[in-house]
This record gives sequence, structure tokens and C-alpha cells, in this order.
Amino acid sequence: MDVLAVIHGDKVRAGTFGSVLAERGHRLEEWSLAWNMPLPRPLHDYGSVLVFGGAMHADQDDQHPWLREENFLLQRLLELRIPVLGVCLGAQLIAKAAHGGVYPALQPEIGWFPVELTGEAQDDPVLGRLPVRFRAFQWHYYTYDVPVGAVELARSAVCTQAFRLGERAWGIQFHAEVTQAQIADWASEEDRDVPMSPDALLAETEERISEWNALGQALCGNFLDVAQRVTAAA
Repeated sequence: MDVLAVIHGDKVRAGTFGSVLAERGHRLEEWSLAWNMPLPRPLHDYGSVLVFGGAMHADQDDQHPWLREENFLLQRLLELRIPVLGVCLGAQLIAKAAHGGVYPALQPEIGWFPVELTGEAQDDPVLGRLPVRFRAFQWHYYTYDVPVGAVELARSAVCTQAFRLGERAWGIQFHAEVTQAQIADWASEEDRDVPMSPDALLAETEERISEWNALGQALCGNFLDVAQRVTAAA
């Protein structure tokens, strides 16, 4: 299966999801609207799409004009019913494409925070096999409104954390794809507004990353299972 990864910066990429794709023999193609280049192939050629995070915010169309084009792209993706999974900014952009609001969260979540699945997640094919409660790695300042017609699948004390729109689109606010190296890279950037010491963040990451990567790989695998069923039925 050909899988498209929509990225928004060199440091926010497939991470541990990439290893799952490779192990299953899928082909991952990275692409960004910010590159001002056309898609490598027509959108309907992809069996699934992953939309990753970024340092920009979902409502910053004035600073990043290509975000307007991405909104149209994601609307087209939803219209074609191609399986899609958005992570962090990606989740916010999918919510926005489905006419949900995006805006600053009551407070940022940067680091490891408790997340709890909703009752609606019990039978969800992507999140349903995850623990009901888990500590998730987060790095965001914004949140979103769950789009009309979507089902909220997870929450934290601050905001919504996951949703399913229809039967083929998911958004997760937490970074299930992130690796230890990515976290270290993000924490080392001088312009990052991190509300805790990088040393404390990295120490907690050292304790949690193995279990977290296993959860992220399981979540990605569940999503790919959905995409493969859709592709097989087409």
C-alpha cells in the first residue's frame, strides 16, 4: 500500500510509525504543501494518509498561506473517504477541514499527561484496544472542537484528545509517533517555550518511552489494518 505522509517540518515526521509501515511492506511518501511542489501522484492513488504535527498553529493562514491549500486538500481527502490519521496539528487541521473550531487550549500540554478513553472508544478499530487510561506524550498549545458528526474517543484534563469522523478518519492530539530522539531534539531548541526543565522532561521520557512506543506502534498498526481492509474491498 502506498501511504502519504503530510509533514509540516523536518523535525515532525513519521517517527515510530515509519518502522511499522516498513515492517508491513508499505511504501511511505513524504510531502508538504510548504515545498510548493505538486503531489507525487494523484490523491486517490494512496491507500491511506498520515498528517503529522508542526510548529505552526492551525489558524495561522496569514503567516503560512499554504495552510489554506491544505484545508482544501484535507476536505478533498474526507470527500474521497481515504483513510486518514492526523497527529497533533494534523488532528486540528482535520477538525478544521470538517468545520470544527481551532483555538488556544486553556493551557499548553508539553510533556507526559494522563489521557482517558471515552466510552465511545470501546469499539473503535484504532483506539479500542488501547488501555482505558495511559500517560501520553504531548506538545501542543492549541486544541479543537470535535467536528459535527464525529465521535470523541479520548480526553485529558485540558482538552479533547482523539476523535473519529465517519469510519475512515481519525485525529489524535497526543504524539503517538514520537521517538526519544525526536523529543530530545524538540527539547533542545532554544526558542521552545517549555514549562518544565528539559532535563526533567528527558528523564521522564527515558522512563516511559519504551512502553509509549509500543502503544504508538499498536495504534498505527490498527489504523493500517483499517486502511488495508478498505483497499481490499475497493
